[in-house]
Amino acid sequence: MTDDALDAVLERVSERVTPDADERERLRAVTEELTDRAETAIEELPVDADVTQVGSSARSTWLAGDRDIDLFVRFPTEIDREELERYGLDVGHAVLPDGHEEYAEHPYVKGEYEGFDVDLVPCYAVDSATEIRSAVDRTPFHDAFLQARYTPELAEAARLLKRFMKGVGVYGSDLRTEGFSGYLVELLVLEYGGFRPLVEAAAEWHPPVRFDLRGDGGPAEVPPDVAEAAEFDDPLVVIDPTDPDRNVAAVLSEANLARFQHYCRELLDEPRESLFFPEPTEPIDAAGVREHLDRRGSHAVAVVFDTPDVVEDQLYPQLRRSLGGVADEFDRRGFDTLRATTFADGVGETASGTSVLFVETAVAELPAVERHEGPPVHVGEHAASFYDAYADDESAYGPFVDAGRYVVEREREHRTPEALLRSDTLFDVALGTHVETALGGSYDVLVGDETAALAEEFGEELRAYFEPEI
Repeated sequence: MTDDALDAVLERVSERVTPDADERERLRAVTEELTDRAETAIEELPVDADVTQVGSSARSTWLAGDRDIDLFVRFPTEIDREELERYGLDVGHAVLPDGHEEYAEHPYVKGEYEGFDVDLVPCYAVDSATEIRSAVDRTPFHDAFLQARYTPELAEAARLLKRFMKGVGVYGSDLRTEGFSGYLVELLVLEYGGFRPLVEAAAEWHPPVRFDLRGDGGPAEVPPDVAEAAEFDDPLVVIDPTDPDRNVAAVLSEANLARFQHYCRELLDEPRESLFFPEPTEPIDAAGVREHLDRRGSHAVAVVFDTPDVVEDQLYPQLRRSLGGVADEFDRRGFDTLRATTFADGVGETASGTSVLFVETAVAELPAVERHEGPPVHVGEHAASFYDAYADDESAYGPFVDAGRYVVEREREHRTPEALLRSDTLFDVALGTHVETALGGSYDVLVGDETAALAEEFGEELRAYFEPEI
């Protein structure tokens, strides 16, 4: 790679992701109008509060075309949580009459205004991020920390890094993606002073990697009595400069950190815009799924059920837990899980969507009997109990002695993966709470080529599964 080649790519990408003057002015005007509406609504309340803009739009690090505005309404700490929620929703609905309520740690109002997606979130006006009473209380401190340190050059680097991470699929701190948050991106850019030095360093990281940006002065300096940072065992640790007991990178998965490192090397070895702006994934069709299954010679099964009525950040951890429970049970019973995935649609929507646990096994069918070893014959009472338990069992072969142990060959409970999934045994594995409830209502089990029907609804996900890339 030559420096000129990478510089040329970054210059072209920067032109594409930097908002122009018209977009900036439009954002400023709409934000001012929303703030005025919020302040008018606050005047009707029996408590004092103020409004502050946070997030990338407040720091000029948003990507051209992104139309998100985050406004936080800060209430005094004297009011209780119930009042905070009630007053916050009152302001939110006054500002966004057509908005709807969503839930994080507490409810807030989300809606559209003049073409912008707006979040209006209540929080407590605490004195420091170490005194938070709700998770969102620390967000204004994040904004203040970065605004005090960011320059136009760093903002440009942050936009480049966000676009790069979006392009390679590791951007987003939601629990579906398990990637890099916008705040984490901006802290990493601040740590390294630019896009290129960060990418060059990240390509050589040897996790676990730890960063602590405190101690450089500024209005958000951590008080000495809380300066000792907590210990974390995550692959990437970035101490929150406003709260040393928090790892900003806690959500980031080991796989996505590795994926980011891989593509940093790719960018340095062969700079190209397609890493920032990849072509969209073409959905696979049913015939394509059947072709892959035939080529792989594997046995595919899928549990299909109505998506539980929970937010995405609750659903995906439960889906992954349930998938792991099924795969572990398959392995324990000898079906040998090759690979597995989960996907869903209709998350958080009024009409229920579909969720899927998809598993490929190496074994499609096991013998009707399974070997069950007892204790060594010489252990006495324990061995005798095993022998007596099976001595009159006409369905079992044995007991007989093999290598000094009592052994029986008894009837296998489930000969196929699908038989297990259709039985009550499914509810004995480790399932997510809401997933278990949904399965208790009803579910379908698709087997082999039947799973190809999922391509109609989940063609992109199945393409990614059968044609995996870094």
